[in-house]
Amino acid sequence: MPDTSKAAKEKREQLKLEKRLRREVGKAVADFDMIQPGDRIMVCLSGGKDSYAMLSLLRHLQARAPIDFELVAVNLDQKQPGFPEDVLPNYLRSEGVPFTILEEDTYSLVTEMVPEGKTYCGWCSRFRRGILYRHAKEAGFTKIALGHHRDDILETFFLNLFFGGKIKAMPPKLRSDDGENILIRPLAYCKERDLAAYASVQNFPIIPCNLCGSQDNLQRQVVKDMLQNWERSFPGRSEIMFRALSDVAPSQLLDGRLHDFKGLRAIPSLQRLSVVQVGE
Repeated sequence: MPDTSKAAKEKREQLKLEKRLRREVGKAVADFDMIQPGDRIMVCLSGGKDSYAMLSLLRHLQARAPIDFELVAVNLDQKQPGFPEDVLPNYLRSEGVPFTILEEDTYSLVTEMVPEGKTYCGWCSRFRRGILYRHAKEAGFTKIALGHHRDDILETFFLNLFFGGKIKAMPPKLRSDDGENILIRPLAYCKERDLAAYASVQNFPIIPCNLCGSQDNLQRQVVKDMLQNWERSFPGRSEIMFRALSDVAPSQLLDGRLHDFKGLRAIPSLQRLSVVQVGE
């Protein structure tokens, strides 16, 4: 006989997972005022677990939100070798999701530009970003939704700290560098392991991100491994570090653009006290 108690427990865990992710997306959207009435949102869908989960969770929010907004899935086919062109259209049609597939052979450009042995990711992402930003503007989207999650934000912080010499992460909402688009990251509060579990439960047709064979030995993977090791050794450390990103004390750092160090002067009472102490 099947173990019904085990099946029931798994079902309860799945429901808890879905509720947690939906709550976290709703909180991020509310905390950072990501979506307004009448928004037309371009949901960037890569075929990975995170973007599938983002689309699913935003659709759930759309169905229950007290405001009306539109979601359109957009995928950029960059003509990477072996990219399964039918997977996303078939899935999106089956789900009744409006979508657009953009086709640009950036893969050929990148492989010509990047020296052998170097990773393609930097140039590939630049081309992808430019194409998606242009399409969003031309198609009249008011927002661009990206599938970066909590772990991505924390990893980016350490990448900038270790390799860029900057205190900088990934904001949940910002204006793009071209000044023409508003980017939102609805998964900003979601943990990667929860999204992976959700993708497994939902049985999303995942497209691997290593089609171009350029994913080995990246700095991001080094940082990811470091954070995972920390979390195993010190459970809860990642949560503490993530909270720190929203509790910043500029006066305790060294950036004169964020705090008026030069304008600090001794107040009169302290000056008098200093003179008395010296005279004594």
